[in-house]
Amino acid sequence: MAPLRALRGKKTGCGASRRHKLRLSKKNSMKAFKRLQEKWKLGTGQFWLVILTFALGGSLSGRLCSFLLKLVFLEKNWAFWLVYPLFLTILWPFSVIFVSLFTGQFAFFKGYLGRVGSRLLGGGKPVHIAIFASGAGSNARKIIEYFENKGLRIKVSLIVCNVPGAGVLDIAEEKGIPSLMINKSDFAANGYVESLKNAGIDFIVLAGFLWKVPEVLVKAYPKAIINIHPALLPKYGGKGMYGARVHEAVIAAGEKESGITIHWVNENYDEGAIIFQAKCSIDATDTATSLANKIHALEHAHFATTIEKLLG
Repeated sequence: MAPLRALRGKKTGCGASRRHKLRLSKKNSMKAFKRLQEKWKLGTGQFWLVILTFALGGSLSGRLCSFLLKLVFLEKNWAFWLVYPLFLTILWPFSVIFVSLFTGQFAFFKGYLGRVGSRLLGGGKPVHIAIFASGAGSNARKIIEYFENKGLRIKVSLIVCNVPGAGVLDIAEEKGIPSLMINKSDFAANGYVESLKNAGIDFIVLAGFLWKVPEVLVKAYPKAIINIHPALLPKYGGKGMYGARVHEAVIAAGEKESGITIHWVNENYDEGAIIFQAKCSIDATDTATSLANKIHALEHAHFATTIEKLLG
């Protein structure tokens, strides 16, 4: 009986080991899905609709591929299996787009397939970005390094600054990016549109830039200027609401959460259409300084990826 009990113990141990491996595998899969959801910046419902579209599109392309090849090859010989992957690759994007019409995810897949195509084909025409900043430039650095490391067609080509000696100018010099110093009167009068156009700038990112953008510049770059605000607009926005002032106002109001807002820029302070928001909780012990640190973490995590999503 002893050997039998020992054998049962071994079987039980093997079964427990397999169950443990299955749990680990499931846990790792869920983590991978979570990372993907965060990368694509999708809500839970939309994310699973996108995954469903991928699955149904893949199944449809496989069936179409088999059907079409059977019209040419009477049997699944070596030639069939040689051609199958090529046909599958060609049919897959069309199948996914077709399925996305029924799942309501056409806009996502149009952008997704466009980005994939750009990477495979070498990108096409580069998109040149100008970053406007007034301070140390931590957001500017994150954006520059994000697109440096991604190898995408999006390129930070100019740093525009209104404060002599600002830290962002050191970053521009370190990265070998041209910089443009501007003054308030000329900026209000002509928005430096000619200088930006001469530099080939396609898109403008305001990253801690404290001046109001003049109408002449907004009109020269319609739907091509974005700003990041350190609060959840429409609250705590408008003239004079920047930096520590925002965080102090949020704390004083007893808010339970704050966050960032990335929005299009129009002729008024912080009134452009919202593109993206991310939130953080506010603890009872938080100060304006500790809240600022939370906000900076959100800015660094989401600003560059949102730009990529807009331009990719």
